[in-house]
Amino acid sequence: MSQSKHILKRSDIDDKYKWKLEHLIESDEKWEEIFNEISSQIDTADKFSGKLALSSQNLYNCLKYNDDICLVLDKLYVYSNMRLHQDSTNSFYQSQSNRAEMLVVKYMGKTAYITPEIVSIPEETLKKFIEENDDLKMYSHFLDNISRKKAHVLSPAEEALLAKTGEFSNTAEDIFAMINDADIKFPEIKDEDGNIVPLTKGKYTSFMESENREVRKAAFEALYDTYLKQKNTLATTYYSSVKRDVFYSSVRKYSSSIESALDDDKIPVSVYENLVSSVHKYLPLMHRYVSLRKKILGVDELHMYDVYAPLVEDADIKINYEDAKKKVIEALAPMGEEYIAGLKEGFEGGWIDVYENEGKRGGAYSWGAYSGHPYVLLNQADNINSMFTIAHEMGHAMHSYYSWKKMPYVYSGHKIFVAEVASTCNEALLMEYMLKTTTDKKARKYLINYFLEQFKGTFFRQTMFAEFEKLTHEAVERGEALTCESMCAMYRELNKQYFGEDMVLDDRIDMEWARIPHFYNAFYVYQYATGYTAAIALSRKILNEGQSAVEKYTDFLSKGCSEYSIDLLKGAGVDMTTKEPFEQAMAVFKDLLDKLEAEI
Repeated sequence: MSQSKHILKRSDIDDKYKWKLEHLIESDEKWEEIFNEISSQIDTADKFSGKLALSSQNLYNCLKYNDDICLVLDKLYVYSNMRLHQDSTNSFYQSQSNRAEMLVVKYMGKTAYITPEIVSIPEETLKKFIEENDDLKMYSHFLDNISRKKAHVLSPAEEALLAKTGEFSNTAEDIFAMINDADIKFPEIKDEDGNIVPLTKGKYTSFMESENREVRKAAFEALYDTYLKQKNTLATTYYSSVKRDVFYSSVRKYSSSIESALDDDKIPVSVYENLVSSVHKYLPLMHRYVSLRKKILGVDELHMYDVYAPLVEDADIKINYEDAKKKVIEALAPMGEEYIAGLKEGFEGGWIDVYENEGKRGGAYSWGAYSGHPYVLLNQADNINSMFTIAHEMGHAMHSYYSWKKMPYVYSGHKIFVAEVASTCNEALLMEYMLKTTTDKKARKYLINYFLEQFKGTFFRQTMFAEFEKLTHEAVERGEALTCESMCAMYRELNKQYFGEDMVLDDRIDMEWARIPHFYNAFYVYQYATGYTAAIALSRKILNEGQSAVEKYTDFLSKGCSEYSIDLLKGAGVDMTTKEPFEQAMAVFKDLLDKLEAEI
């Protein structure tokens, strides 16, 4: 089946291209039966309250009960939402997913006592509980991750008071969302054909990738002129968000807001600092890419609205879904027979929903519930981007596949720090395979630039964002106020630093910080860059070291979140507390630059 020029109804798509959610829950009637049964159990979820410190058996019984309930809630929630994602206009699944969400919220309220009670158990008592109860030993890491933060837990009265601030702690983020998603209105511009069309955030990306420079410039100026009209409101909103971060880190006795944010996964602040300093060291390579972009585009001046302009004319690489699957399997052959067998099981076993249909959610993701197999949502377009999306999402799926097979439910998930490693590693292996097997000059240029753009967008750009967050939070921690002017000055200096002398810094780009939603989830974006770095390093190990590296890597995939993320990656062969992974990633980037220069 090839991509249709019009959007199909779901009923028109062959069943072999649809995921099989009945593998998770056999029918809507069965979902209702499970829902009613678990609802009655949740009513007694507070039965362990006040008793966790009394005995090791009480603690174990509570944790086991929590796992058993959450496992079922996951299944209900995932099934109902993936049914809705098939067709978001379906009112039955809208209702079903809402009911599942309300049940989860109800359970979280009923079990809010668990973490505070565990924290209140003296360290020696908790150690004794684990030693005397073999069943409880499985929860050792889970309990350590809670109890290690004891120094940052306040008195019961203070915690209760602090909890009440949660009602307005996300106010800045909510205000930004209302401005950015609801209230802000962009003007119309002329498209490539001279038609007057509306500018939206969604269309902005496609306009910035236009081959018509006047369209790019018009979209760029119209977008930022709109944000500039609300510059003071947006500056005050972000300043409020930073003050919130600083407040919470201070009352919880952290030395800085960055330390507070990274402590959730026990990530040393040095990892963040190594990322920034390593990128600074290799900015000449980024400047070289910017210069190459200017040369290929053939412009006298390279502007910020030229950053996403296509460097290579459409190579028209058409790859249908069946051929894309074959190429992904061939590219991932270095992962070994066990991995390929799992990959084929996913391709043929009802894991994947392939084609777009009316009402289907856009984009792509991998999801699922521990009691079933992973699932992947695609919107296949039969092009090279779609092929890399297959590799990416199946990387996520295989991560879950391995973890769910080897780990108990409590450790079946993945922290954000490692979440993108398996997916990006697959993409890197596919890219190496494509470059080795592609002889067409135009196609090779397209592939090389595709990879370079990933580096630019994920490694350099996200690190620049991370550095901006660090600067704004440090300023507030020093007692300085953030204004639109001060933040624009910070952001301009970063752009100058990251893009180099061949980039003309249009004044409007100084306001880019004002439209980044991730800035309201402090110190999050750096993980895109570190995850990408780890994935590149691991893909090189797999290609260069063979079976020994594969065994370490699949062991990493199998461990879920049973260890802290830094330790998981160390076990796989990548130490993110050092600068070595960043050096390896930059060696790959340099090699790609060399290749592109040789192709032009």
